[in-house]
Amino acid sequence: MARLLRERARPARVREHRYAPWFAVAAVCIGAFMGQLDASIVTLIFPALQHGFHEPLAAVQWVALAYLLTVVALLAGAGRLADIVGRKLVYLHGFVVFTAASAACGFAPSLPVLVACRVVQAAGAAMLQANSVALVVTSVPRRRARAALGAQAAAQSLGLAVGPLVGGVIVGLVGWQWVFWINVPVGLVAVVAGRYLLPRTRERAHGKAFDLVGLLLLACAASGLLLAVSAASGLGWPPWAVAALLAAAAASALALRGRERRAAAPLLDPATVGDATVARGLAGALCGYLVLFGPLVLIPQVLLAAGLSEPHAGLVLSALPAGFALTALAGDHLLPRRWGNRPRCLAGALTAAAAVGLAALAPAAPGPLVAFLALLGAGLGVFVPANNAAVMAAVPARMSATAGGLINMARGVGTALGIAAVTLALYATGGPGVAGARMALAGLGGAALVAVLTAAPPSRPGSVHHGDDGPR
Repeated sequence: MARLLRERARPARVREHRYAPWFAVAAVCIGAFMGQLDASIVTLIFPALQHGFHEPLAAVQWVALAYLLTVVALLAGAGRLADIVGRKLVYLHGFVVFTAASAACGFAPSLPVLVACRVVQAAGAAMLQANSVALVVTSVPRRRARAALGAQAAAQSLGLAVGPLVGGVIVGLVGWQWVFWINVPVGLVAVVAGRYLLPRTRERAHGKAFDLVGLLLLACAASGLLLAVSAASGLGWPPWAVAALLAAAAASALALRGRERRAAAPLLDPATVGDATVARGLAGALCGYLVLFGPLVLIPQVLLAAGLSEPHAGLVLSALPAGFALTALAGDHLLPRRWGNRPRCLAGALTAAAAVGLAALAPAAPGPLVAFLALLGAGLGVFVPANNAAVMAAVPARMSATAGGLINMARGVGTALGIAAVTLALYATGGPGVAGARMALAGLGGAALVAVLTAAPPSRPGSVHHGDDGPR
């Protein structure tokens, strides 16, 4: 048992290799690929789950939302735990939980059981996501942090790109269960790769008690907001219930703010979250992933309603992550090297906003959608790595997992809001027609414009920042 609770060193041959930092990045990229493969496939199987379980979209979306809420609630705590006991340790155990729960999801006999299995799967995902960004930036020289984060973002986008294609074929040929079972072999490979390629934690935070009250308040705030949006999207709940949920979410958020100012070991450290670069970067991450994941729900609904098959819809949808992968990997070469994180964030967010605006004005046909989705992905592929690099450069190394957990928490909230907002728009307009698509795209365009405004500003003199491109 003791061996399972301590980090084990990499083999000397790996540790001393000139490419050892990039071996670690590659190991993290497996997890990044796996997480986004799962996320993109799950949104594509909503129609199959609606048919198989005889449930409305407002109920089926909780296969995704329950997962995202659990991840959001646990990320900050998992990041703090990893900073104390070891990032590699928490990361590898997270993979074991995620892989086992993925297998269980495929055997779920009903929608409630599937949602419960997704909650367990999300607990493992939180252990992964809280550490992924920290493992990347602490494994490579700081001057290469943005390039390494770009590689991680490209792996995520590859998972997003492969997901719709693989998901469409899987659902059409062998059923939705295999959407979850496909995670099992990838997870086994990732555990072995992480054991031999990831470094042990060098700098750790001092151990403090967990802020359990803060964790519960955060979960209540996020759950209340998303459940209210879901209830208004077709669950058939009375208006007073929606209003009560919104009030509970607002009260929980206010209580959380007061709690974190007084707590000895706050879940969301006010000194970190209150930093201008960190706060604006987290808001940008939320908006960026809202814009990224909204189309992953919207496009399959629109195209399948128009008579296209699942594989065809998946092929169209893959243009979004393909564009993301291209610029996430090649962004340092496509844009002027003298540009720091701020101009890259602004350029990417403006491109994404323009793409959503054009898509809202164009006909909902496969050809134009492919072009606009590729442009949207390209803009987000520039924005996301630069935004994440700016946030990570603003915190000390010993808090890397905590900051990485905050980034992924913002990503989870943005993803959940993207799914819920699109579902609400389609319900409000009577289904996945032209009016519903344009209403959803209008909301996504607004979020893209907010991302423009929240692009990380330059570091302020005297802060803990290490420069716009990270510490040297």
